[in-house]
Amino acid sequence: MAGTHDTSDPPVAGLLLAAGGGSRLGGRPKALLAHRGRPLVEHAARALREGGCGPVHVVLGAAAREVRDRAELPGCALVDNPRWAEGMGSSLRAGLASLSGTGARAALVLLVDQPGIGAAAVARVVAAYRTPDSLVAASYGGERGHPVLFGAARWADVAAAARGDRGARGYLGAHGSEIVLVECGDVARAYDIDTEEDLARLEPAP
Repeated sequence: MAGTHDTSDPPVAGLLLAAGGGSRLGGRPKALLAHRGRPLVEHAARALREGGCGPVHVVLGAAAREVRDRAELPGCALVDNPRWAEGMGSSLRAGLASLSGTGARAALVLLVDQPGIGAAAVARVVAAYRTPDSLVAASYGGERGHPVLFGAARWADVAAAARGDRGARGYLGAHGSEIVLVECGDVARAYDIDTEEDLARLEPAP
């Protein structure tokens, strides 16, 4: 159930990748796009917290200072990625590095530009954690999507494979047979806010 998590379990950290510059959106950083009256980064961070993740680390890049000034992210650790322009891979590496020493035994990775994915999907993926070698992904109609959970034993290899804008795609492709898929299509919608047309999916303030 969303919002609940057995605290006796080893902790699953939330890792929010929110560094993108929105190059296909006229250079508007995705973290600051308004959805229901607040920046997207707030919605995604809340989904991680309410879905049972802790600690929650947010990787910032484009307009990092503006995000810090405008977004309310209580309890989150903000991680600056000065190499954000190199692509999502650099943000994934920065985020995993920031979790070293936190005691987290897994990282659940969520992307800032998927507002249709909320706490319910996060909680389902968190609940599938078993060991520090776990590899879990949400699926939508059987198709792998986000969020994705990486046990801590996998972090070094995930970081080593994270290049360009592919993030963890290469690693996941190479380890497809090991991924536990958790169907989330009934509680979430896995669209991205990538283009001007996609902005229509963002909702006005209530």
